[in-house]
Amino acid sequence: MAATVEELYRNYGILADEKEDLSKHKDAYQVILDGVKGGPKEKRLAAQFIPKFFCSFPALADAAINAQLDLCEDEDVSIRRQAIKELPRFASGENLPRVADILTQLLQTDDSAEFNQVNTALISIFKIDAKGTLGGLFSQILQGEDIVRERAIKFLSTKLKMMPDDTMTKEVEDYIFIETKKVLEDVTGEEFVLLMRILSGLKNMQTVSGRQQLVELVVEQAFLEQALNPTDADSVDRLLQCTRQALPLFSKNVHSTRFVTYFCEFVLPNLSLLTSPVAELDIQLEVCITTEMSPYCGDMDKLEVNLNMLFEKLLEFMPLPPEEENGENAANEEPKLQFSYVECLLFSFHQLGKKLPDFLIDKISAEKLKDFKIRLQYFARGLQVYIRQLRPLCPDVRLTFFFPR
Repeated sequence: MAATVEELYRNYGILADEKEDLSKHKDAYQVILDGVKGGPKEKRLAAQFIPKFFCSFPALADAAINAQLDLCEDEDVSIRRQAIKELPRFASGENLPRVADILTQLLQTDDSAEFNQVNTALISIFKIDAKGTLGGLFSQILQGEDIVRERAIKFLSTKLKMMPDDTMTKEVEDYIFIETKKVLEDVTGEEFVLLMRILSGLKNMQTVSGRQQLVELVVEQAFLEQALNPTDADSVDRLLQCTRQALPLFSKNVHSTRFVTYFCEFVLPNLSLLTSPVAELDIQLEVCITTEMSPYCGDMDKLEVNLNMLFEKLLEFMPLPPEEENGENAANEEPKLQFSYVECLLFSFHQLGKKLPDFLIDKISAEKLKDFKIRLQYFARGLQVYIRQLRPLCPDVRLTFFFPR
C-alpha cells in the first residue's frame, strides 16, 4: 500500500528524532520504502528519505536499493534525477558494485541533464572504491546492451585521466589492464581506439615494459600472424588502425620490427590492390605510415629481402626522364612526380638501409644502380623546380628539403 505525504513526513520524523537505536523502527522505514508506490510528491520524498536512513537497516538493504532503482526508472525525469543524485549514498561495502552496475546501465539515458547526473554519481563512487566501481562498469561493457557498452567505454576513456593519483593506485591500474584485455577480445574499430587510449594513459604503462605490453596487445588485434587480403577493405582498415595506435608506443627500446616486416612482406607488394572502406581516402598514401615506424625497427630476419622490396617499390614511383632527356623512356608526356610516395619510401629505405650499408653496392646489379641514380637525379631536379615555384607563394616560410644525391 502506498504511503501518503503525511505518513512519509511522520515516519521520517520518528527516524530523525531517534538518537540511540534506529533499527527498532523498522516499520517506519518500511513506510518510507512504500513511498515509491505513491504519486509524484510521495516519490520525490521517498527518493530523499530512503538513502538517508539506508545504513541503519541492513536487513532491508535489498528492498531499499530496489525501491531507489524503481525511482531511477520513473517516467518523471525530475524524479529520476533526484533518485540518481542520491544513489552514491547506497554505495558502501558489498553494495557498491551493484550501485556501479545500476549507474552504468543508466548511462543509456537520452536526457542530457540526467546523463550528467549519472556521470557525476559514477565519479563520486569511483572515489569511494575505484575497483568496485570498475567492476560494475566492466560487467556492463562485457555483458550489457550495445548503447550501455558504448557509453561505459567512453566514460572510462574521458574520466579516468581526471581521477586523482590516490584513487588510481597500482592495484586499480592493474585491474583496468586485466579487464580491458578481456574486452579487447571482441571490439569494433572505434572501441579499440578508445580502449587503447585508456590503457596508454595509465601510469604503469609509461615504462618500457608497459609500452611493450601495449604493443603486444596491438599486435594481437592487427592479426600479424595472418597474411593480408589487400582487397578486403575491413582487413586493411583494421591493420591501419592498429598501426596508428602502435606508433606512439615505439621507441629505441620498444621496436616496430614486426609491423615494418609485415608491411614489407604483405602490404608493399600489394599496394595497388589495397582497398579502403572510405572512398575518398588515398589508401596508398596511408600505407606510408611505414615511414614513421622505420626509425624504431630492430633486427630483421629477412632484411635483404625486405630492403629489396622497398627498393623495387621506390623505383615504381620514380620515373625515368622523358624521352628527350633519356632515350630509354618512350613516354610522350612528362612523367608525374609523386613526391609524397617517394619521400616516404625513400626515408624507410634509408632507415632500413643503415642496417645493411652495402646493399646498393653488393646486393643489386651495376645496371640497376645506374638506373636508380638516373631516376633519383631526375626527381631531384623536379624537386628544385617545385621549390622555385613555391618560394614566391610562401615568402615568409623557409622551404628546406633534404634529398640524397
